[in-house]
Amino acid sequence: MNAQLSALWNRVFAVLGRVSMYRLVLLSLAALAVISLALSFAGLVGPTPGELAATAAVLVVVCVATDAAAQRLLRLGGRIESSLITAGILLFVLWPTLDPAGLGGIAIAGAVAAASKYVLVWRGRHVLNPAAAGATVLTLLGIAVPALGASGWWVGAPALALPVALFGLAVVWRTEKVRVVLLFLVLAVGVSVVRQAVQYAAAGFAFDLGTALQFALLQSPFLFLGAFMLSEPLTLPPRRWQQFAVAAVAGVLAGWPIPLGEITLGQERALVIANLVAFAFALRQAVRLTLVSREQLAPTLAALTFRAKRRFRFEAGQYLELDVPHRRPDARGTRREFSIVSAPEDLPEVRIAFRDGRGAQSSYKRALAEVEPGDVLAATGVWGDFVLPRTPAPVLLVAAGIGVTPFVSQLRHDHLAGIARDTVLVYVAAGADDVVFRDELARTGVPVVVFTREDPGALPAGWRWAGGSRLDAAALRSAVPDLSARHAYISGPAALIADLAPALASAKSVATDAFSGY
Repeated sequence: MNAQLSALWNRVFAVLGRVSMYRLVLLSLAALAVISLALSFAGLVGPTPGELAATAAVLVVVCVATDAAAQRLLRLGGRIESSLITAGILLFVLWPTLDPAGLGGIAIAGAVAAASKYVLVWRGRHVLNPAAAGATVLTLLGIAVPALGASGWWVGAPALALPVALFGLAVVWRTEKVRVVLLFLVLAVGVSVVRQAVQYAAAGFAFDLGTALQFALLQSPFLFLGAFMLSEPLTLPPRRWQQFAVAAVAGVLAGWPIPLGEITLGQERALVIANLVAFAFALRQAVRLTLVSREQLAPTLAALTFRAKRRFRFEAGQYLELDVPHRRPDARGTRREFSIVSAPEDLPEVRIAFRDGRGAQSSYKRALAEVEPGDVLAATGVWGDFVLPRTPAPVLLVAAGIGVTPFVSQLRHDHLAGIARDTVLVYVAAGADDVVFRDELARTGVPVVVFTREDPGALPAGWRWAGGSRLDAAALRSAVPDLSARHAYISGPAALIADLAPALASAKSVATDAFSGY
């Protein structure tokens, strides 16, 4: 079942991966705005069409203008998608209005939210979710000047529950945060139900569980808060257990707002507290990388070696997000994720590899091809849980094409750290030229089974060619007879992982690392 779910997961991820995470969030918010406008004509949401239009216009103008001013001042590349995403989230968090004073408050919230991306930043990561920061400031100002308004979270209207759930699922699937957001929702809904039960009992009224659940799911902003705000990568810690801890804090505080005088620790305030918890982990930090060299590994494979300008940490198997600003980026944006090929012991040298095939290319790939030695790029941080067990448990590594990159890092780390692990690497490649990193892998002494259609030629000692057979369940059992005693790790393009995952059904466990492309 694990392998089947993995196959389904990666097939969907392969489709969603055709659009950048930021573009998908923006398109989802735009679709929700259009749906909300249609619902407002029918009176199924609180704001009127005029209020929605006026509020959206103010937020877009203010967020874009503030971002543009900050980018010009700091000499940063423009990212209009970020501005529109901030405006889109605030549209659903703040209460739309036509009142001039209220629109002024909305403008303040938009300016604070946009400015927080440059002021409340530590080494490339946002300290607070920008929209939550803007909404919190407006709520606090609204206590002193009520005419400015406050956050409203009208997105919790029942008519929006299904659209928010569908678009939110697409977003968290693309960001690979389904389990994190699900934990948040379970806790938020559960705590909310308990809170309602306590309040009903205190008031002497009968409590109905179905009604309480309906309210928590369909008449609360939990779905939107989790999918579009909690899942923001730049305010989440890098490891999954840390993300679960942050989700738990946000869920409890959102489900049971804690009163502090005239305000409560609920909704955006709950997220602010959770953001501070995430920041306290202080593991993921941005770093500036200077390109040292470029190497052509194969006709369509290249490697880049950087030198980090300051000390940072990562675990073998993790990945970094590399920002390559360029004019007129396409739908995939200016950031991509790359598994780190080098081992932690190689720092401050950092190496990545990627496919630079000919033909139609994304704007990002063209920009990356123009980067020269000496140029400086920003890695926004290090992420990932695709790491080998801390104990030397027997493992099977299945690398599909460029998916070999995290395994090079892991095997090199084990070799340099003196970790004795029973490891077998199955290397699937399109052709002999695509079997790269031969020398690095050979030095680790790990046995390798190569699956290519054509004979890959002379192989290092301990390697063998599978004879041109296609990797399927039968071939895998033949290559690794003790598969059931091993923990399996598979890395490569999402669509290919989906095809190979069922072959790993008999393994003790299956972990995947899907590449969405670039």
